[in-house]
Amino acid sequence: MPENVNPTRMELINAKKRIRLAEKGHGLLKKKRDALIMEFFKVLKKAKDQRKIVNSILKEAYRNLLVAELNYDKAQLESVIISSQRYANIYTSTRNIMGLKIPDIKTDKTESKYYELVLPSPALSNARKLFQEAIKLIIELAETEIAIKRIIREIEKTKRRVNALEYIIIPKLKNNAKLIAFRLEEMERDTFIMLKTLKNKRVKD
Repeated sequence: MPENVNPTRMELINAKKRIRLAEKGHGLLKKKRDALIMEFFKVLKKAKDQRKIVNSILKEAYRNLLVAELNYDKAQLESVIISSQRYANIYTSTRNIMGLKIPDIKTDKTESKYYELVLPSPALSNARKLFQEAIKLIIELAETEIAIKRIIREIEKTKRRVNALEYIIIPKLKNNAKLIAFRLEEMERDTFIMLKTLKNKRVKD
């Protein structure tokens, strides 16, 4: 018998209740694990699509920048770029996915007042707009990448809990209940034999 387990009817009832509770928890955790895995593949695809778009925009932005460099020397180009800088504020919060906190990153941008004055080159203007769009998408990609990492950690944690219940806790609870039931049967047999022996003895007397 396991230590600190009394072979009583009440203990057997409680053991069966614990088994049902553990099995219910096991089922809920498996559903959570499966839902997290589905969410992981969904977010992973989103990240791949975002990377593809960012790479495409950056490629086009650098192509326009290269064209602009043909019309400006290095000093002129740096002066134009610095004069037309845009400043971004980044705000972070969190959102909830199946009890998991995922970052929500937002940004706003302040336009330079010299924007129209210092960008006479269409190529440079296009490059600037494309880089701005790339920055916005990179921030969104960062949010998605963080979400992927957190979902992976939550999947691993949930899998460990599922495995612990399935291979350790539930088998142990079932074994305890089985041993209690076996011990109760032994006690009932012993009691029955004892009562029968006493009855036979009284009959003989």
